[in-house]
Order: sequence, then C-alpha cells, then structure tokens
Amino acid sequence: MTTTQPLEPAATGPATKAPVPSTVAPVTRPTVTLVEGSSFCVSGLDGDVDPGATHGLFVRDTRIVSAWRLLVDGTPVDSLSVIGSEPFEATFVGRGPARDGNPDATLVVERHRLVAQGMREDVTIRNHGLEAAALDVELVVECDFADLFEVKDGRRRARRDVGHRAVGSDLVYWLDGARSRGVRISAPAAVAAPGRLRWSVVVPPGEAWTTTVEVVASVEGHEIPTSFPAGAPVDASGPVRRMRGWRAANPEIRVDDPALAEAIARSQEDLGALRIVDPEHPEDDVVAAGAPWFMALFGRDSLLTSWMALPFAPDLALGTLRTLARLQGTRDDARSEEQPGKILHEVRLGADLSLALGGQSVYYGSVDATPLFVMLVGQAARWGAPRSEIEPLLPAVDAALRWITEHGDPDGDGLVEYVRRTDRGLVNQGWKDSGDAMVHADGTLAQAPIALAEVQGYVYAACRARAYLAERLGRPEEAPRWLERAAEVKRRFHEAFWVPELGFYAMALDRDKRPLAVVSSNVGHCLWTGVVDDAVAGQVVERLVSPEMFTGFGVRTLSAAARGYNPVSYHRGSVWPHDSVLAAAGMAAYGYRGEATRVTDGLVDAARAFGGRLPELFCGFDRRDKPVPVPYPTSCSPQAWAAAVPFEVLRITLDLQPDAAGGVRAGRPEGRVGTVRIDNLAVGDDRVSVTAGEDRVDVGRD
Repeated sequence: MTTTQPLEPAATGPATKAPVPSTVAPVTRPTVTLVEGSSFCVSGLDGDVDPGATHGLFVRDTRIVSAWRLLVDGTPVDSLSVIGSEPFEATFVGRGPARDGNPDATLVVERHRLVAQGMREDVTIRNHGLEAAALDVELVVECDFADLFEVKDGRRRARRDVGHRAVGSDLVYWLDGARSRGVRISAPAAVAAPGRLRWSVVVPPGEAWTTTVEVVASVEGHEIPTSFPAGAPVDASGPVRRMRGWRAANPEIRVDDPALAEAIARSQEDLGALRIVDPEHPEDDVVAAGAPWFMALFGRDSLLTSWMALPFAPDLALGTLRTLARLQGTRDDARSEEQPGKILHEVRLGADLSLALGGQSVYYGSVDATPLFVMLVGQAARWGAPRSEIEPLLPAVDAALRWITEHGDPDGDGLVEYVRRTDRGLVNQGWKDSGDAMVHADGTLAQAPIALAEVQGYVYAACRARAYLAERLGRPEEAPRWLERAAEVKRRFHEAFWVPELGFYAMALDRDKRPLAVVSSNVGHCLWTGVVDDAVAGQVVERLVSPEMFTGFGVRTLSAAARGYNPVSYHRGSVWPHDSVLAAAGMAAYGYRGEATRVTDGLVDAARAFGGRLPELFCGFDRRDKPVPVPYPTSCSPQAWAAAVPFEVLRITLDLQPDAAGGVRAGRPEGRVGTVRIDNLAVGDDRVSVTAGEDRVDVGRD
C-alpha cells in the first residue's frame, strides 16, 4: 500500500526515546511503503532507501536491501511526486541535475517500482533538452539481512559477515547461517562493481533511456521467483490478478455520506493489500496485522478484522479460520507458550528467530485469540457459511474450548487469566499488550496472573457460539450444556468484576483477585459480547459516552479521570478505532442506538480528518480542545482492524444482521449516513442487495 508516514517504526507498546531538547523540534521524514503479501518496501519520497534508517526491502521478515540510491552524474534525483496506482506499485517522479548552460533541469527521471517477493524497478530518463545528454547513472546498493525486529525497534546487532560479489551485470549478496538468506540484483547492460551498478548512456534530445533492475531473494540457497519478472507484462502478474479478483468479489456499496463512502472505499483497498497467504495453502487468504512492521499473521488481529469484515468479505474469515486451525497448538512448550488447543499470537519468518517473541517462528502468548476463534466460527455459520466449511473446523473449536478450561483457568476459579511463562514472552497478553497497560486506580501496575474483563466476555460468547454450532450441525442435544456454561460465565463475571463504588466493571483482576477499579474501554468489548448484566448496561453505556471516556472522535482506552491516564500513551488514554467501534456495536446490541451513533459518527469524522484511512490509533485529546484528531507517532497505517472499522460502522448504522431464514435483515440508517445501497452482498451461496433510506428498507436477492 502506498502510504506516507513518519519515519519512526511502529511498536507493540510505548517506545522508549531519549528526551528531545525543548529548543529542538523532532524531525521526521515522510516515507512511502509498498506492500504485496508479506513483502514490503519502505523508502523516501524520492524512491531512495537510505542506509541507517528504517527503510528497506523486506521479504519474509528480513531486510534484503538496506540501501538503494539512484545517482545521475553523481547527484541524487530531486523528488517531484509519487504516483501510486496499486498497493504494490508506485512511480517516483523526479528531475536530474541541471545541464551546463541550462538554468532549469531538463532531465525527468521516473522510477516505476513493483514489490512482490522481491522487487522490479524500471528506470526511465527523459531528455527535454535541446542537446544529447551524456550521463553516468549509478545505483548504489547495500544489503545487511537485518531481521525485521531489529529494524523496527532500532536495535543494532554486531555487524554480520555478509558475502558479496559483482559479476557482469549482477550484484550478489549472501548471509550464511541456520536460515541462510541471499539476494541477486541484476540489470541488463549494467556494469557491476562492488556495491553499485553503473550505466554510461547518451540520451538524444526529446528521447528517453530505460533500464530494468530486478531484485531476487533466496532462502537457504533457493531463489524465490518474483511476481514481476523483467520483461513480463505487469497486467498479467499474480498480484494484479489477485487484486482484481478481490475487487470483483467485494460488494458494491454506495453511501450518501461522502466521509463514510470515502472511508469504505479506502478500507476495501487496504484490506485487499493486507492479505497474505501461506504458499502451501494459496487458497486461503488471511489478513496481516498492519503495514509496514506487522505484515504477518496475528491471531487476535486477523480474527477481529475478519469478524468486522465478515458480511462484506466472508472468504477472508474462512481463510483465517482454516489457517489458524492448521497452526493450533498441539504440545506444551513454555518458550513459545504453545499449549494444546491454543490459537497463536503471531507468526514470524525472519532469518534471526532469536529476536522473535519466544525465539520461534510461531508464538502463542495471547489469552484472547482462542475464544475469539470460536466466536468467529459461530459468526461465519450465522452469516451462511456452508456446513461443508464449518464442520471441519469443529475439532479445532472443541480443542480451543478445552484449552479455556484446562489451561486458560489454571486456578479453577472460573475466570480465564494469563501470566507469561518465560521472560521472553509478552508481559500483557490481551489486546492491550504494552507493558504498562494494566494499571490500578492509584497508578500502580497490576501483577500477573491477570484476568481481563473482555476475555471473560469472549469466553461467554464462545460458549454461546458453540451452542449455536450444535444446533446448526444437527446436534441439538449438545446445545443446553453450552448455554448453561455461558450463563455461569456471565454470573461469575458480574460477581467478580462489578465495582459498586465505581458504578462500572473493573478492567481486570490482578493476581490477588483485586479489581483494577478504573473505567476503561475493555468493558465496551463486554457489551459487544453480551456478557454485561442487563440491569447495569445503561450505566455502562452512559459512562462510555461521558466526557471522561468519549473524546468526540472515539472512546478512550482509559478514563481521563484515572490516575494513570495519558492521552499520548499507547493504551492508557489513546483512541483505537476498532476498540471504539466494538463498544458502539455493543451499545446498539443492548438497544442504545443513539449512543452508538454518537461513537460511529465520531469515528467517521476521524476518518475524514485522516484522509479516509483510519490509523491503528490516535491520541486521546478532547475534540473541544483539539478540533482534529492528533496522530499517534508510531501508529501503523494501513492497519487491519482499523481498516475493517468502516464496514462495522456501516453494519451498525443499518442494524445489518443475518436472519433465521438464511438471509439478512436491515433497518433505517441511523445518524447522518443517508441512503445506502449495497449490491452483491454474499450470504451463504446467495447474493443479496440492500437499499435503506429514511422512508424504506428493501432486501432482495440479486
């Protein structure tokens, strides 16, 4: 995806930085990120990959190119514009140095870049001068094979012994080791020298010179074929066909409100760009967590994204479920935190797995992905996924539910909790996974094992999903015990988490079962799952939309009245769009549609302020003080669950739901949305259209 963003890397928690002197403003350089599958390239606006920055071409979580600088007569190209047509493609337009006797530059330099399992760059220099231009063109290249985690976090390890050679028109680099990596950079007619490719060319007046440079990665001695080989037509490539297929499968959505329409269109493109596949199972699309640093499968992120996008992209949910089921835990391993039945947290494929969580390619340190997996299987079935797709997932569903009982609740108190098993794991293992996220009312950090409020809600919804699956799959005798178990979870949750003096549910319980008595957005997820007691639902909703929580653009992660509140923190006062929209979905489900609309309207306003693309998070300042949302500096964009938010906003607005007859039902749009028309909406094997306005609602088969 072509994006412009600060140079700072994204993080899984608040970054630790040296203080900036008060008289010096921090400097950031805008970057361009191109994404295809799990490969991506981060560069400057001029197309150059600068050494020492967080730039680079990354394939399989390894930076295979760390410097890529184009020089014309020894001078960098002056950037004019970046034109992006696809997530994996951009053209960098610049001008070369002025020629002798010309006050203006007469050379226009275009670099057409394509990224997919490698890179292809077509360089064209057009001479608009009156004389032939004799040019020395150089491409300066470096390869450090740094692991993605090193680059993202700014970590520097001891210098690697990278081998290299220049042969003819090829530069070859390699790194030996347990997971050896290599790269070949080749260009016809170039002369290769250590660290650079050179061309000596003459461009006649009014004409152009073009060359193609190809970057081919290798793993353990085997080259990975690029999707854009030199000389092949771009339109026939796999990435282009995949994106066209994605667009064709998407429903056509027309919305009167221009801000929501823009956000939905942007999200359709972003979700298409964030799809990745397992090469051994190319039929299963899954969504990566976010660009540029989380272009990998994350259990929680992929499940929640698929849930929100499910009515509009059902294949994404099924691909995610099948993939996570294949990687479901089967053994007990403290280092990776794998346990039988557990759903993974993340997958990494870097050359140096010692930098990955748990030191292995798959890490399971997530307390919530497992019940979310069960929830999504149930939701896919409700939205018409055929029995042939759902029934093979049932063993994984039951293994996940066994994990909840046998491993998720080690002290047997009926609550699911987490504690990391080694010092290599995440301290906090819910969606708020930064180290300081779990805070008591006095500002002190909670000690694990920690039971999160929202996770109890996920378990409640997972039990209800299993009951629904029993009915759906012709085993109605199994349903009552799952409904009884869900009711017990709901009772236990209210008993353990309700704090009367707070008039709200605790964010979590610490190792001593003491409540974290702070008002937090976690409880919005509890509304979404239905675990909140009906008697207090009104109080919960009222508090979530009060000034201490609702900024005008979204719901804060932590109340502004809390001792630990910080509007510029990662999880202690910021606004996360996915978090806010799940709270809005819960409000609507409990009948508080006006309050839900306040939240969704705020999110649409935020999307408009960000040019149609909601970021991963933004700062938690009040809209009355800051009339536009303030960006969080290391936020991912595009990011998967943020990209899914406009679809959930639309679903809430229309109260779009699957009905018992296998179709859908919808209501009149809430808020300022106006008339909505959806065509080609997939519901099982059928395609339906929905037209909803102030005066009427029509649902019919296409």
